[in-house]
Amino acid sequence: MLTVGIRANTVEITVILCTYNRCQSLAKTLSSIAASTFVQPVAWQVLVVDNNSNDRTRQVVEEFCSLYPGRFRYLFEATPGKSHALNAGVREARSDILAFTDDDVIVEPTWLSNLTASLREEKYAGAGGRIILDWPSSVPSWMSIEGSYARHPFPGFDQGKEAKDLTGPPFGANMAFRKAAFEKHGLFRTDLGPSPAPWIPPHSEDTEFGRRLITAGENLRYEATAVVHHPVSNDRIDKRYFLSWHFDLGRADVRIASTRGDRGMSLHFLGSLVMWLLRWMIAVEPRVRFYCKLIVWQKVGALAEYWRGRSSKDLGRLPSAYRSDIGSPPTDLA
Repeated sequence: MLTVGIRANTVEITVILCTYNRCQSLAKTLSSIAASTFVQPVAWQVLVVDNNSNDRTRQVVEEFCSLYPGRFRYLFEATPGKSHALNAGVREARSDILAFTDDDVIVEPTWLSNLTASLREEKYAGAGGRIILDWPSSVPSWMSIEGSYARHPFPGFDQGKEAKDLTGPPFGANMAFRKAAFEKHGLFRTDLGPSPAPWIPPHSEDTEFGRRLITAGENLRYEATAVVHHPVSNDRIDKRYFLSWHFDLGRADVRIASTRGDRGMSLHFLGSLVMWLLRWMIAVEPRVRFYCKLIVWQKVGALAEYWRGRSSKDLGRLPSAYRSDIGSPPTDLA
Protein backbone atom coordinates (compact mmCIF):
# COMPACT_ATOMS: atom_id res chain seq x y z
CA MET A 1 0.00 0.00 0.00
CA LEU A 2 1.34 3.40 -0.95
CA THR A 3 1.22 5.88 1.90
CA VAL A 4 2.38 9.43 2.36
CA GLY A 5 3.01 11.55 5.41
CA ILE A 6 -0.04 13.56 6.44
CA ARG A 7 0.15 17.11 7.65
CA ALA A 8 -2.97 18.95 8.82
CA ASN A 9 -3.06 21.22 5.78
CA THR A 10 -2.13 18.70 3.08
CA VAL A 11 -4.97 16.17 3.25
CA GLU A 12 -6.46 15.62 -0.20
CA ILE A 13 -9.30 13.24 0.71
CA THR A 14 -11.23 12.88 3.96
CA VAL A 15 -13.43 9.85 4.62
CA ILE A 16 -16.26 10.94 6.93
CA LEU A 17 -17.77 8.07 8.88
CA CYS A 18 -20.53 8.76 11.40
CA THR A 19 -21.22 6.18 14.06
CA TYR A 20 -23.47 5.47 17.02
CA ASN A 21 -23.07 2.46 19.32
CA ARG A 22 -21.66 0.06 16.74
CA CYS A 23 -18.12 -0.40 18.03
CA GLN A 24 -17.82 -4.01 16.85
CA SER A 25 -18.85 -3.45 13.23
CA LEU A 26 -17.02 -0.11 13.27
CA ALA A 27 -13.71 -1.86 13.97
CA LYS A 28 -14.21 -4.12 10.94
CA THR A 29 -15.08 -1.15 8.75
CA LEU A 30 -12.05 0.85 9.86
CA SER A 31 -9.78 -2.15 9.27
CA SER A 32 -11.02 -2.42 5.69
CA ILE A 33 -10.52 1.31 5.08
CA ALA A 34 -7.02 1.16 6.57
CA ALA A 35 -6.10 -1.35 3.84
CA SER A 36 -6.96 1.13 1.07
CA THR A 37 -4.52 1.33 -1.84
CA PHE A 38 -3.70 4.02 -4.38
CA VAL A 39 -1.72 3.80 -7.62
CA GLN A 40 -0.21 7.22 -6.95
CA PRO A 41 0.59 8.63 -3.50
CA VAL A 42 -2.40 10.45 -1.99
CA ALA A 43 -2.73 12.18 1.37
CA TRP A 44 -5.96 10.87 2.86
CA GLN A 45 -7.53 10.66 6.28
CA VAL A 46 -10.49 9.05 8.04
CA LEU A 47 -12.58 11.29 10.31
CA VAL A 48 -14.81 9.24 12.62
CA VAL A 49 -17.69 11.29 14.03
CA ASP A 50 -19.02 9.79 17.26
CA ASN A 51 -22.63 10.87 17.69
CA ASN A 52 -23.01 10.28 21.46
CA SER A 53 -22.10 6.59 21.61
CA ASN A 54 -22.04 4.98 25.04
CA ASP A 55 -20.19 1.80 24.07
CA ARG A 56 -16.46 1.41 23.29
CA THR A 57 -16.59 3.54 20.13
CA ARG A 58 -14.05 6.11 21.34
CA GLN A 59 -11.61 3.46 22.51
CA VAL A 60 -11.87 1.63 19.18
CA VAL A 61 -11.14 4.80 17.20
CA GLU A 62 -8.27 5.77 19.49
CA GLU A 63 -6.73 2.34 18.94
CA PHE A 64 -6.75 2.98 15.19
CA CYS A 65 -5.30 6.44 15.76
CA SER A 66 -2.42 4.81 17.58
CA LEU A 67 -1.93 2.06 15.00
CA TYR A 68 -2.03 4.46 12.05
CA PRO A 69 -0.69 7.85 13.20
CA GLY A 70 -2.22 10.71 11.24
CA ARG A 71 -4.50 8.39 9.26
CA PHE A 72 -7.47 8.42 11.67
CA ARG A 73 -9.08 11.25 13.64
CA TYR A 74 -11.81 11.19 16.28
CA LEU A 75 -14.53 13.83 16.52
CA PHE A 76 -17.34 13.90 19.09
CA GLU A 77 -20.64 15.47 18.05
CA ALA A 78 -22.98 15.94 21.01
CA THR A 79 -26.11 16.97 19.09
CA PRO A 80 -28.03 13.74 18.42
CA GLY A 81 -28.95 12.91 14.84
CA LYS A 82 -26.89 11.60 11.94
CA SER A 83 -27.28 14.77 9.87
CA HIS A 84 -25.74 16.79 12.70
CA ALA A 85 -22.82 14.34 12.77
CA LEU A 86 -22.42 14.49 8.99
CA ASN A 87 -22.41 18.27 9.01
CA ALA A 88 -19.88 18.35 11.85
CA GLY A 89 -17.64 16.11 9.75
CA VAL A 90 -18.00 18.33 6.68
CA ARG A 91 -17.11 21.42 8.70
CA GLU A 92 -14.12 19.74 10.37
CA ALA A 93 -12.67 18.08 7.23
CA ARG A 94 -9.36 19.49 6.02
CA SER A 95 -9.57 18.44 2.38
CA ASP A 96 -11.22 19.40 -0.89
CA ILE A 97 -12.73 15.93 -1.47
CA LEU A 98 -15.04 14.28 1.08
CA ALA A 99 -15.99 10.61 0.90
CA PHE A 100 -18.74 9.03 2.99
CA THR A 101 -19.46 5.50 4.13
CA ASP A 102 -21.25 3.71 6.98
CA ASP A 103 -20.06 2.01 10.15
CA ASP A 104 -21.30 -1.46 9.17
CA VAL A 105 -19.75 -2.03 5.72
CA ILE A 106 -16.55 -3.51 4.33
CA VAL A 107 -14.84 -1.51 1.60
CA GLU A 108 -12.67 -3.04 -1.11
CA PRO A 109 -9.00 -1.90 -1.13
CA THR A 110 -9.45 0.22 -4.27
CA TRP A 111 -12.76 1.71 -3.11
CA LEU A 112 -11.52 5.14 -2.04
CA SER A 113 -9.17 5.59 -4.98
CA ASN A 114 -11.82 4.67 -7.54
CA LEU A 115 -14.65 6.60 -5.86
CA THR A 116 -12.76 9.88 -5.82
CA ALA A 117 -10.90 9.63 -9.15
CA SER A 118 -13.40 11.71 -11.14
CA LEU A 119 -13.56 14.43 -8.47
CA ARG A 120 -10.08 15.59 -9.38
CA GLU A 121 -11.81 17.13 -12.40
CA GLU A 122 -13.97 20.18 -11.77
CA LYS A 123 -16.60 18.72 -14.11
CA TYR A 124 -17.97 16.54 -11.31
CA ALA A 125 -19.33 17.72 -7.97
CA GLY A 126 -19.90 14.23 -6.62
CA ALA A 127 -19.71 10.49 -7.21
CA GLY A 128 -21.27 7.27 -6.03
CA GLY A 129 -20.21 3.63 -6.15
CA ARG A 130 -21.67 0.16 -5.96
CA ILE A 131 -23.13 -1.12 -2.69
CA ILE A 132 -23.30 -4.90 -2.80
CA LEU A 133 -25.63 -6.50 -0.28
CA ASP A 134 -24.28 -9.67 1.32
CA TRP A 135 -27.42 -11.67 2.02
CA PRO A 136 -27.71 -14.60 4.47
CA SER A 137 -27.83 -18.07 2.99
CA SER A 138 -31.63 -18.10 2.96
CA VAL A 139 -34.41 -15.52 3.05
CA PRO A 140 -38.09 -16.01 3.94
CA SER A 141 -40.69 -16.74 1.29
CA TRP A 142 -42.39 -13.35 1.73
CA MET A 143 -39.51 -11.28 0.34
CA SER A 144 -37.50 -11.05 -2.88
CA ILE A 145 -33.89 -9.91 -3.13
CA GLU A 146 -33.96 -9.47 -6.91
CA GLY A 147 -36.43 -9.10 -9.73
CA SER A 148 -39.65 -7.13 -10.04
CA TYR A 149 -40.74 -7.63 -6.44
CA ALA A 150 -37.44 -6.79 -4.76
CA ARG A 151 -38.31 -4.13 -2.21
CA HIS A 152 -36.45 -3.89 1.07
CA PRO A 153 -34.87 -1.34 3.45
CA PHE A 154 -31.24 -2.23 2.76
CA PRO A 155 -29.06 0.24 0.82
CA GLY A 156 -28.10 -1.77 -2.23
CA PHE A 157 -26.95 0.40 -5.13
CA ASP A 158 -25.84 -1.13 -8.42
CA GLN A 159 -26.01 0.78 -11.69
CA GLY A 160 -24.02 -1.79 -13.65
CA LYS A 161 -20.36 -2.54 -14.20
CA GLU A 162 -19.52 0.46 -16.37
CA ALA A 163 -18.80 4.00 -15.18
CA LYS A 164 -21.28 6.66 -16.33
CA ASP A 165 -22.93 9.92 -15.32
CA LEU A 166 -25.61 9.59 -12.64
CA THR A 167 -29.16 10.77 -13.21
CA GLY A 168 -30.18 10.02 -9.62
CA PRO A 169 -28.45 10.46 -6.27
CA PRO A 170 -25.97 7.98 -4.77
CA PHE A 171 -26.49 6.39 -1.35
CA GLY A 172 -24.75 7.45 1.84
CA ALA A 173 -22.79 4.23 2.34
CA ASN A 174 -20.79 4.92 -0.82
CA MET A 175 -20.62 8.51 -2.03
CA ALA A 176 -18.18 11.40 -2.31
CA PHE A 177 -18.48 15.12 -3.00
CA ARG A 178 -16.20 18.06 -3.50
CA LYS A 179 -16.28 20.18 -0.36
CA ALA A 180 -17.11 23.14 -2.57
CA ALA A 181 -20.51 21.50 -3.27
CA PHE A 182 -21.46 21.93 0.40
CA GLU A 183 -20.22 25.50 0.42
CA LYS A 184 -22.34 26.25 -2.64
CA HIS A 185 -25.48 24.21 -1.97
CA GLY A 186 -25.60 23.89 1.82
CA LEU A 187 -25.16 21.02 4.26
CA PHE A 188 -27.26 17.90 4.94
CA ARG A 189 -30.80 18.66 6.08
CA THR A 190 -31.21 18.18 9.83
CA ASP A 191 -34.96 17.57 9.50
CA LEU A 192 -34.14 14.26 7.78
CA GLY A 193 -32.06 11.25 8.76
CA PRO A 194 -31.64 8.91 11.75
CA SER A 195 -32.39 10.77 14.97
CA PRO A 196 -33.88 10.12 18.42
CA ALA A 197 -36.48 12.80 17.65
CA PRO A 198 -39.67 10.94 16.59
CA TRP A 199 -40.90 13.77 14.37
CA ILE A 200 -37.82 13.55 12.12
CA PRO A 201 -38.13 10.88 9.38
CA PRO A 202 -35.03 8.67 9.70
CA HIS A 203 -34.34 8.58 5.96
CA SER A 204 -33.14 10.41 2.88
CA GLU A 205 -30.65 12.95 4.26
CA ASP A 206 -28.07 11.48 1.86
CA THR A 207 -30.17 11.14 -1.31
CA GLU A 208 -31.79 14.54 -0.75
CA PHE A 209 -28.39 16.20 -0.92
CA GLY A 210 -27.44 14.36 -4.11
CA ARG A 211 -30.77 15.22 -5.70
CA ARG A 212 -30.31 18.84 -4.66
CA LEU A 213 -27.05 18.95 -6.60
CA ILE A 214 -28.57 17.33 -9.69
CA THR A 215 -31.50 19.77 -9.62
CA ALA A 216 -28.99 22.62 -9.47
CA GLY A 217 -27.30 21.32 -12.62
CA GLU A 218 -24.26 19.72 -11.01
CA ASN A 219 -22.72 16.56 -12.53
CA LEU A 220 -22.42 13.35 -10.52
CA ARG A 221 -20.44 10.28 -11.58
CA TYR A 222 -21.13 6.58 -11.08
CA GLU A 223 -17.94 4.65 -10.36
CA ALA A 224 -18.67 0.96 -10.84
CA THR A 225 -15.31 -0.15 -9.47
CA ALA A 226 -15.76 1.70 -6.16
CA VAL A 227 -17.31 -1.16 -4.21
CA VAL A 228 -18.47 -1.58 -0.62
CA HIS A 229 -20.10 -4.67 0.83
CA HIS A 230 -23.05 -4.25 3.17
CA PRO A 231 -23.91 -7.32 5.26
CA VAL A 232 -27.56 -8.09 5.88
CA SER A 233 -28.07 -9.88 9.18
CA ASN A 234 -30.92 -12.30 9.79
CA ASP A 235 -32.27 -10.27 12.70
CA ARG A 236 -33.05 -7.35 10.36
CA ILE A 237 -35.13 -9.49 8.00
CA ASP A 238 -38.30 -8.82 9.93
CA LYS A 239 -41.70 -7.76 8.58
CA ARG A 240 -42.22 -5.14 11.28
CA TYR A 241 -38.88 -3.53 10.48
CA PHE A 242 -39.67 -3.47 6.74
CA LEU A 243 -43.08 -1.90 7.34
CA SER A 244 -41.76 0.70 9.78
CA TRP A 245 -38.95 1.60 7.36
CA HIS A 246 -41.39 2.16 4.47
CA PHE A 247 -43.78 4.16 6.64
CA ASP A 248 -40.92 6.48 7.59
CA LEU A 249 -39.78 6.64 3.96
CA GLY A 250 -43.20 7.99 3.06
CA ARG A 251 -42.83 10.61 5.78
CA ALA A 252 -39.43 11.62 4.38
CA ASP A 253 -40.84 11.89 0.85
CA VAL A 254 -43.40 14.42 2.05
CA ARG A 255 -40.81 16.34 4.07
CA ILE A 256 -38.68 16.67 0.92
CA ALA A 257 -41.68 17.58 -1.23
CA SER A 258 -42.53 20.39 1.16
CA THR A 259 -39.44 22.27 -0.04
CA ARG A 260 -40.09 21.62 -3.72
CA GLY A 261 -43.41 23.45 -3.78
CA ASP A 262 -45.66 20.40 -4.27
CA ARG A 263 -48.94 21.35 -2.65
CA GLY A 264 -52.10 19.68 -1.52
CA MET A 265 -53.47 16.16 -1.59
CA SER A 266 -54.11 15.02 -5.15
CA LEU A 267 -56.90 12.67 -6.15
CA HIS A 268 -54.23 10.76 -8.04
CA PHE A 269 -52.46 10.04 -4.76
CA LEU A 270 -55.63 8.82 -3.06
CA GLY A 271 -56.54 6.72 -6.09
CA SER A 272 -53.09 5.18 -6.09
CA LEU A 273 -53.38 4.35 -2.39
CA VAL A 274 -56.72 2.61 -2.97
CA MET A 275 -55.31 0.71 -5.96
CA TRP A 276 -52.34 -0.63 -4.01
CA LEU A 277 -54.58 -1.46 -1.05
CA LEU A 278 -56.77 -3.58 -3.33
CA ARG A 279 -53.74 -5.26 -4.88
CA TRP A 280 -52.49 -6.14 -1.41
CA MET A 281 -55.86 -7.59 -0.41
CA ILE A 282 -56.26 -9.81 -3.49
CA ALA A 283 -52.64 -10.92 -3.92
CA VAL A 284 -52.03 -14.60 -3.21
CA GLU A 285 -48.29 -15.13 -3.76
CA PRO A 286 -46.49 -14.11 -0.51
CA ARG A 287 -43.80 -11.98 -2.15
CA VAL A 288 -46.30 -10.08 -4.28
CA ARG A 289 -48.62 -9.59 -1.33
CA PHE A 290 -45.92 -8.18 0.94
CA TYR A 291 -44.55 -6.00 -1.86
CA CYS A 292 -47.97 -4.37 -2.22
CA LYS A 293 -48.30 -4.00 1.53
CA LEU A 294 -44.97 -2.14 1.71
CA ILE A 295 -46.16 0.37 -0.89
CA VAL A 296 -49.38 0.87 1.06
CA TRP A 297 -47.38 1.50 4.25
CA GLN A 298 -45.20 4.04 2.47
CA LYS A 299 -48.25 5.91 1.22
CA VAL A 300 -49.87 5.81 4.66
CA GLY A 301 -46.65 7.27 6.07
CA ALA A 302 -46.88 10.06 3.52
CA LEU A 303 -50.45 10.80 4.57
CA ALA A 304 -49.43 10.81 8.24
CA GLU A 305 -46.66 13.34 7.57
CA TYR A 306 -48.99 15.45 5.42
CA TRP A 307 -51.54 15.72 8.23
CA ARG A 308 -48.82 16.26 10.81
CA GLY A 309 -47.66 19.25 8.80
CA ARG A 310 -51.16 20.65 8.59
CA SER A 311 -51.88 20.16 12.28
CA SER A 312 -48.61 21.84 13.26
CA LYS A 313 -49.48 24.80 11.01
CA ASP A 314 -46.77 23.86 8.55
CA LEU A 315 -47.96 23.82 4.96
CA GLY A 316 -48.89 20.20 4.30
CA ARG A 317 -47.79 18.94 0.90
CA LEU A 318 -47.75 15.65 -0.93
CA PRO A 319 -45.46 14.85 -3.85
CA SER A 320 -47.18 15.12 -7.20
CA ALA A 321 -45.67 12.06 -8.90
CA TYR A 322 -44.89 8.48 -7.95
CA ARG A 323 -41.85 6.69 -9.32
CA SER A 324 -41.40 3.11 -8.12
CA ASP A 325 -37.76 2.27 -8.82
CA ILE A 326 -37.21 -1.46 -8.41
CA GLY A 327 -34.09 -2.12 -6.39
CA SER A 328 -33.83 1.30 -4.75
CA PRO A 329 -36.06 3.29 -2.41
CA PRO A 330 -38.64 5.30 -4.39
CA THR A 331 -38.37 9.02 -3.96
CA ASP A 332 -41.78 10.28 -5.02
CA LEU A 333 -45.37 9.39 -4.37
CA ALA A 334 -48.57 9.94 -6.29
